[in-house]
Amino acid sequence: MSHILHRNLRQVPPTAVSADGIRMRDKAGRVYIDASGGAAVSSLGHGHPDVIAAMHRQIDRCAYAHTAFFTTDAAEELADRLIAGAPHDIGGVYLVSSGAEAMETALKLARQYWVEAGEPQRRFMARRQSCHGNTLGALAVGGDERRRKAFAPLLIDTVRINACYEYRGRAARQSVDDYTAGLLDELETRILEAGPENIIAFVAEPVVGATGGAIPPTPGYFQGVRDICDRYRILFIADEVMCGMGRTGTMYAIEQDGVAPDIIAIAKGLGAGYQPIGAVLAHQTIVDRLRGGSGVFQHGHTCIGHPVAAAAALEVQKVIERDDLLARVRSRGATLRRMLGDVFGTHEHVGDIRGRGLLLALEFVQDRATKAPFAPERKLHAAIKAKAMENGLMVYPMGGTIDGQVGDHVLLAPPFIATAADLSEIVSRLADAVEVALKQ
Repeated sequence: MSHILHRNLRQVPPTAVSADGIRMRDKAGRVYIDASGGAAVSSLGHGHPDVIAAMHRQIDRCAYAHTAFFTTDAAEELADRLIAGAPHDIGGVYLVSSGAEAMETALKLARQYWVEAGEPQRRFMARRQSCHGNTLGALAVGGDERRRKAFAPLLIDTVRINACYEYRGRAARQSVDDYTAGLLDELETRILEAGPENIIAFVAEPVVGATGGAIPPTPGYFQGVRDICDRYRILFIADEVMCGMGRTGTMYAIEQDGVAPDIIAIAKGLGAGYQPIGAVLAHQTIVDRLRGGSGVFQHGHTCIGHPVAAAAALEVQKVIERDDLLARVRSRGATLRRMLGDVFGTHEHVGDIRGRGLLLALEFVQDRATKAPFAPERKLHAAIKAKAMENGLMVYPMGGTIDGQVGDHVLLAPPFIATAADLSEIVSRLADAVEVALKQ
């Protein structure tokens, strides 16, 4: 009997014993293709020698230094590199140890920004069917009702609007522009109802990750969001924990929408799984207000700015640049999208194939014409995962796609190093798993 509290308390998962490239091996000798990068984390695959060597060098020099006493060259250089490639006027980096920590940090930073301006009454605004992490602050702004339900009494009140979810939200005869305009009208209306002076920030994922399944924004959506936030003196926080760090084909996902957020949260692909690390990037005006006010960001964790984690993340960024992996993500993403279309494009139970770069998803439906979902009791997403694992394939499934209760999707986020042959094998094994799960 395992004494670890696993995600499923009634089942112990296979024991991983080795990993190399895009494959993992368990104690029984079974080999799995990692088609989801774990949780869209392993962007360079497993066992990358350059990253491992960088970690060894840092451990030999200094394995840990508390940030109340020291900084380190690895942390400083990582911050410089992140700033150099970040959207316009980003001026500060705060290193943490996970995506949820990054979002908690972003929320507290935004809150303190307004508190130091003498406006403590403000609260957050976010979207339905979003995921921003499982800590209480992140859970509060997140819109995943399945995750929130048990903890609802502990969560801060958040103003909520509809997500940009074109497949489900746009009417049959409605143009994309009209659909986008309607969403932006709703955003502005809710701001005015709540009072612009009462909103800290609008929080959104540039490409929705686990909860909705790689949902990209419609053209012009985030430009409209930026304009409205500017008009009403509201910060814009981009949660790029899953979609950032090259996953969608640009280092920061929001680059493709032509806007600059006030705060960006990153994690997962930042360290590519070699060490737990995340970061928050803040606009220079936010940094300046705190520096010129209290002079202290009232926040902190024991392992923030961890030297080995920073060294790993720094090397990950260097490898991505050296090997031109962003271009590879774009080309391999197009290849994977085409392969998925060839196999599932007319499938009677696949309603939508969507995403950007190497963050793609399939949404499953009972009826393609009406978009009716499968009954949640069927747990189709879980059945597909189980069959995929039997086929030696790791995918990232989720239920409650539509409203936290109904809907099924499978997310694919293979490592940037995957070859065309790897992608073909992924699609083939997934197709087999889907067919078996549907026949159960």
